Amino acid sequence: MGDRIGYVGLDVHKEGIVVAVAEGGARGEVREYGRIANTRSALDGLARKLGREGVKLRFCYEAGPCGYGIQRQLSAGGHDCVVVAPSLIPKRAGERVKTDQRDAVSLARLDRAGELTAVWVPDPGHEAIRDLVRARLDAVHALRRARQQLAGFLLRQGCHYRRPAWTKLHHRRLAGLKFEQAMHHLVLEDYIAAVEAAEARRDRLTAQIAAMLPDWTLAPVVAALQAMRGMALVNAATLIAELGDLSRFANPRQLMAYLGLVPSEHSSGASVKRGGLTKAGNSAARRLLVEAAWTYRFPARVSRELLLRQEELPKAIREIAWKAQTRLCARYRRLARTGKPANVVTAAIARELAGFVWAIARQVTIPAR
Repeated sequence: MGDRIGYVGLDVHKEGIVVAVAEGGARGEVREYGRIANTRSALDGLARKLGREGVKLRFCYEAGPCGYGIQRQLSAGGHDCVVVAPSLIPKRAGERVKTDQRDAVSLARLDRAGELTAVWVPDPGHEAIRDLVRARLDAVHALRRARQQLAGFLLRQGCHYRRPAWTKLHHRRLAGLKFEQAMHHLVLEDYIAAVEAAEARRDRLTAQIAAMLPDWTLAPVVAALQAMRGMALVNAATLIAELGDLSRFANPRQLMAYLGLVPSEHSSGASVKRGGLTKAGNSAARRLLVEAAWTYRFPARVSRELLLRQEELPKAIREIAWKAQTRLCARYRRLARTGKPANVVTAAIARELAGFVWAIARQVTIPAR
């Protein structure tokens, strides 16, 4: 039965897909099939043609900018299809030639050998939430750029503001600036308008996240994570949107490794050498945990805002959140006293924080779809 399996490697591009097929069995033939258009009809025709004579097909392609549409289409048609992590594809050290055809052949051969690592594929609803939180992140970056451009213009004109910026008082100060050149007033108003438009976009997307959250299957996990310090609504929603269902991680160490918060290592024999963080996996989720870890430099306490977020949560979740506070705040101070750089201390706190996130997510029952 294993010989009747066809392993299909797809090198996916915007306009076309290069296809290679590996027959089942360790010595089965691996051949180039050709190129097809990246359309639903062409993909359906490929599956029908290759699936003749009762051959069971297993497709694979690299995760990339084309998304998960191909995987969903093939899975809906009754075929196995995996999306592969590009960074974990085995590469030969001496390989210096790369073409689309070779990539497709390599995918088919490695999939047959079981050497590929599949990524988690979100359902369409989860992917929509993730696109929403990423749109807000883009809006935050755009706001930062707009503010930097305005600040740079003011610096060139010798306008210094030594109080906290971007407050109402700061806006009033900007409105009262005088320049010798009339064109500078036009430039200032344009920069201010860009900042205000970026702020409105960010606030609008933040409100949309809060409005759409109740309909999401992972909304209970987001609510539970808000019991922790540094995990308000937007941070918790973004973290879960990026990571997905945490139940697929058997233990917290797997989650820490997935986030790239574990040290790299190059050891041989009696020599053990550990380096900086691997920084593998999802960079957005890792950045959020590092940002949240900075809040643990203060003494452990339950603020009024945090108390309001915890009111409707079960006692078990509140206990885990308080345990995280007491442990991580003490650990932050202890590591800081040793003289370690602040970024090293914060990364260590973020790694342990990921473990508490995993523990809280395990306490939540996700409703069936």
